[in-house]
Amino acid sequence: MNAVFRQDLSDVTRQPLPAARKRLMTTGDFNPAPGDPGGAYPPRPPAGAEPATLSLRFAARVIDGFVVITLAIILAVWVMSAAGRNYGYAAAVFFSLLTFVYFVAFESTRGWTPGKKLVGLSVRGPGGAPKPTVRQSARRNAFTLLNIVPYVGGLLALTAYMLIASTIGSSPTLQGRHDRWAGGTWVVKGSRRAD
Repeated sequence: MNAVFRQDLSDVTRQPLPAARKRLMTTGDFNPAPGDPGGAYPPRPPAGAEPATLSLRFAARVIDGFVVITLAIILAVWVMSAAGRNYGYAAAVFFSLLTFVYFVAFESTRGWTPGKKLVGLSVRGPGGAPKPTVRQSARRNAFTLLNIVPYVGGLLALTAYMLIASTIGSSPTLQGRHDRWAGGTWVVKGSRRAD
């Protein structure tokens, strides 16, 4: 009986695993990220790219913030002078929408924002794509819309910025939670190309 059992077991162990089962095998409860066909953990940055540090990403965000604030002030002064009124909450909504559109438009069409380009960074899509899609960029920048929430929007936005900075700083891949939520986008050193 023992010999029969060993024979049955040896037949099973010699059979190759189907390709589909090989791809699904991972360690523990890890599920491969979309766009990472190898299922490696941590995910690998795009070929030839080095992930950007938190300090470089912060510098780029500050520069982009000044650009957006300048645009918002110019447009707000123009609109308010034409209307002759002060729109407090409307200004917050306008600023949030302008920030969101600014980041999504530049990242999805160029692969960088002016601030990122100035400090030598670019944004890549999941799986090494040269830039994120509009949907991926919208997902990674959705937190900029938190200012729209009445009364607590500023606090929510500040909390989101701190959470994102914390996840970038503690991640072995230097990806923030917003990068992972967008399917695995990357902010890397080096501009995508001279546009």
